This record gives sequence, structure tokens and C-alpha cells, in this order.
Amino acid sequence: MEVTLIDLSTKSLRRPRWQFATASGILGWILDAYFFFILIFLLDTLAARFAVSKAAIVWSITVTLVTRPLGALVLGALADRYGRRGPLVACVLFFSIVSALTPFAPSYRAFLLLRALYGIGMGGYWGIGASLVIESSPARWRGLFSGILQAGYSVGYLLAAAAIPLVVPRYGWQWVFLGGLVLAAPIVFFAWLAPEPEAWRSNRPADFGVVAQALWEHKTTFVYLTALMTAITCFSHGSQDLYPDFLRAVHGFSALATSNLAILYNLGAILGALAIGHLSQKIGRRASILAALCVALIAVPAWAFGSSDAVLAVGAFTMQFGVQGVFGVIPAHLNELSPPAVRSLFPGVVYQLGMLAGAPSVGIEFALRRVFGYSWALAAFEVASIAALILLCAFGSERKDRLLETAG
Repeated sequence: MEVTLIDLSTKSLRRPRWQFATASGILGWILDAYFFFILIFLLDTLAARFAVSKAAIVWSITVTLVTRPLGALVLGALADRYGRRGPLVACVLFFSIVSALTPFAPSYRAFLLLRALYGIGMGGYWGIGASLVIESSPARWRGLFSGILQAGYSVGYLLAAAAIPLVVPRYGWQWVFLGGLVLAAPIVFFAWLAPEPEAWRSNRPADFGVVAQALWEHKTTFVYLTALMTAITCFSHGSQDLYPDFLRAVHGFSALATSNLAILYNLGAILGALAIGHLSQKIGRRASILAALCVALIAVPAWAFGSSDAVLAVGAFTMQFGVQGVFGVIPAHLNELSPPAVRSLFPGVVYQLGMLAGAPSVGIEFALRRVFGYSWALAAFEVASIAALILLCAFGSERKDRLLETAG
């Protein structure tokens, strides 16, 4: 078996243009994240544009989250039946054009509709992009490319944060949306040059009935992985979403200081995804997730109870290293555990359902703040999330180095 693995790894290294496939998948996830996060930086601007409250604009984020599983289901099924490249290009063009139209919506209702449509595109992309990257990359580098792909989410966040001060004062806030179209062009170009993965060719379902049958036959794995992604979502959002407000409310950080610290801990997130994703190729997927969880657990005291700016910075950097370290393993882990016939749909829907189920975590954490205080609320929620993930990983399974070209 070991000889076969080495041979297949060498074969994948020799496949022509596999680099274009991985590049298109990774860049598409960066662009997807960019279009998601620019709205967060423009809450006040959009509220004024559509003459609504800031809460109404925040509600659009929930609308986007709700439609993401639908996109994962529909676009994932198309990618499994007809190939990765075509649906990936269609998905990128769809959410890019919808996002570019957002500033020009004639009303708030039209704006909500566009964000709902964007959610379909965003939800559809991860499953397609992850399957294309994992199926195309050499087997011995699968963990590394898994980390690179997931690090793209943090890169998209950083691009959105950088675009606001660089673009808005000179060209206007509308160009923050329109500027994303620039990145869409090379993604389409790389996808056009890329070959379809051999793993898809070998396991292509004959019709959509086979797709449905594969989902039913692997329903236990589906439920387990959805629970895993729900816990990871709570872990991630519990560490990120309220932290800027915590810094301002408890420690008196200015907007600039908060932004600078956010940049720092996003760099930690990128490094964590790359390092832990690569580590998973050596010690296994579950062991790497557990290692990342230990890093996050060690960071909790400094992250939640730090008494100085320096301690908080170290805690936040280390926390996000661990959080995104867990995420860096996920593309490879989910693809290896997914049925071969539905390797775009299965992990994509699992990922997005987990995101949706974990969405209330911020509200729960905020409610705990009123009872226990901000620091203890953050710490308790994260420790509980880490404990749940340790249990799920301890009793779960993995198939590291699975031969994706085979049906077994």
C-alpha cells in the first residue's frame, strides 16, 4: 500500500497544469472572503445609503448565512455531476457580479436580495474550491495545500481591511465592491487552464440519483461532520466576533489600536492554518486538530484576562494561530472522509450547515457577558467549545492519505 501511495503522489506531481487548479481554488476562496468582509467595514455607510438602521444592515449578514447551505447543495451537485471547473467559474462570476451590483441597489429590499444571492454563491464555492484543490494537489502535499486554502479566508479579511483606507478616501466606497472584479479575472483564467482532477473523472456519478444515494448511504458520517463543523464554528466565531468590542469596552482600545491588533491576530491565523495544515500530513488530521486546540487552550488566560496591551496581543495572536490551525486541517479532512461521488457537495453542505448551526454562538456569548462579565464569558465559551471539539475528535475517524482516485 505504501508503494502505491508514493507512486500516486509522484504521478500527481507530473500531471500537467495541476498548479492552475490549486491556484484557482485558493484565489477564489480569498475573493469570496473579501466580498463577505467588506460589508462589515461599511455598516454605517450602507445604513446611510439605504436610510435604515445599522441593525438592518447587520441582519443582511444573517440572510447571507441562511442561503449558504442552498448554494453548497445546488452548486456542489453540479460540480460532482459535470466537473469542478465549469461550476467554479460560474460561481466566481456569479458572486462577483452580484457583489459589484450591491452598491447600486435601488432599495434596501433589493440590497437584501443581492446579499441573499451572494450567500448562494459564497456557500457554493467552498465545496467546489476545496475538492478542486485537494483532488489536484500531490498527495504528499495535501495537508499543506489544505492549510493554504483555508488561510485564504484570513487573507480575504486582510484585503478587505486594507481596501477601506486605501480605496474609499480616493475613489469612494462603491469601488471597494467593484474592485473585487479585478481578482475574478485571473481566477477564471487559471480555472480555464486547469485540468479536471483525475479523482473526479474516476468517480463521476452517472446521474443525480447516484448523488442522492451517496448522501443517504453516508448519513452517519454526514451528521458527525456537521456536528464537528458546528463546534468549530462556535470555537472560531466565539474567539473573533466579539473580541474587537471586548478590547474597546474592557480595555479602552481606540479604533486604530483595535484595527492594528486585528491585523496582528489575522497574521497569526494565516500562520496557524499553514503550519497545522502541513503538520497534519505528518502526524494525522485528528492529532493536528488536537494540537491546535491545545495551543488555543494555553492562550485563553492571556487572550481573555491579559492585563496589558502586550499580553493581550500575544494572547490574541496565539489564540488565532490555534483557531485557524484547526481550520487549516479541515479541507483535507472533510474531502478524505467524503464519499468519492459527492466530494464537492458533501463537504460543502457539511461546512455550510455547521456555519449556520453555529451562527447563534455570538448571541449566546454576548448574553453570558451580562451574567459573568466579558472576560469570563469569552473564556468559558471558548473552553466549552474546545472541550466539545476534543471529544468529537477523540471519537471520530480519519482517512489521511486516502487514494482519492479510487471508489473505496
